[in-house]
Amino acid sequence: MSTEPEDPIDESGPPIVVRGLVSRFGDHVVHDGLDLTIPRSQVVGVVGGSGSGKSVLLNTIIGLRAPQGGSVKVFGQDIRYARRRVWTAIERRWGVLFQQGALWSNLTVKENVAAPMTEHTRMGRNEIDALADLKIALAGLPTGAGALKPSELSGGMIKRASLARALALDPELLFLDEPTSGLDPISAAAFDKLIGELSRGLRLTVFMITHDLDSLYAITDQVAVIADKKVVAMAPVRELENVDHPWIQEYFHGPRGRAASREPVSPAPQSGARDLEAAGRTS
Repeated sequence: MSTEPEDPIDESGPPIVVRGLVSRFGDHVVHDGLDLTIPRSQVVGVVGGSGSGKSVLLNTIIGLRAPQGGSVKVFGQDIRYARRRVWTAIERRWGVLFQQGALWSNLTVKENVAAPMTEHTRMGRNEIDALADLKIALAGLPTGAGALKPSELSGGMIKRASLARALALDPELLFLDEPTSGLDPISAAAFDKLIGELSRGLRLTVFMITHDLDSLYAITDQVAVIADKKVVAMAPVRELENVDHPWIQEYFHGPRGRAASREPVSPAPQSGARDLEAAGRTS
């Protein structure tokens, strides 16, 4: 009998806990003692000025770059020391939508969505095909989109196809990197609505890097602000309006911030949430 420790995945605590993170590029320090906790089943927006290290933070959390100091725990596991089988267990619990979609150009949408299931599960081809069709539908793509190549998709459809792939393994944690970047206002609002419906229906924890103020007001539970190489505030967006920090004041009380704040935001329709939950936990 093996005496090797089990490395249990934390099923109830915060999915992401960052403590004292230091990130550097040569002599340039991006993060210096950054702390961040992402609560379970919340949509958390992450904002900051250009060069503040939002994408560096995301890439560190998902293991694409190593921290120079501090700790990053995902589902209770310090990612620097997680063994291969633990990494596999963690990766099955998250999905990532990268800013440019990062779809494989030589594969169809359906093949892109099926790829994580082929890699990480032992399901048969027919089951994978059926689940890929389901995820494509959940992402709001039209019938027939699964047969298209990425080059045949509009910007909004690329975002949705990438979202379908991110949802392929029924993740508990969803990373979104500028999900509405490059979309027109109508498409961006539709995408926000979709994320809101999915986060509620599937009880997702969402880590969303964005500069889109409308998204922050529409779907986030809390917003973390990166400035001065740290998270200087984290609170519901309406509370952040009153935080006395120069960057926060300029961001939320500039012309765009005032416009987004005045815009009446209706909650996304709840109809279909139970259907999403029932359909989404199938694999």
